[in-house]
Amino acid sequence: MPKVKTNSGAKKRFTLTGSGKIRRKHAFKSHILTKKTKKQKRNLTHVAIVNEANIKSVKEMLLLR
Repeated sequence: MPKVKTNSGAKKRFTLTGSGKIRRKHAFKSHILTKKTKKQKRNLTHVAIVNEANIKSVKEMLLLR
C-alpha cells in the first residue's frame, strides 16, 4: 500500500488554529488592487475560518481525520 500524500496546494493555503479550526486567507488580494477601495483591501487582509460546508474536503486534502 503506497503512502498517502497531502495536497501540496492545500498545504500552502490552510493552517490549523489551536482549537482545531482551519484558518484561510481571503481571495482577491494579490493583484489589480488599484480599483479596489482601501476598506475592501483592509478587510481582505484578515484571516477567516473555513466554512462548515468545506471543512470535510479541506481536511481530506490535509489528511486530517
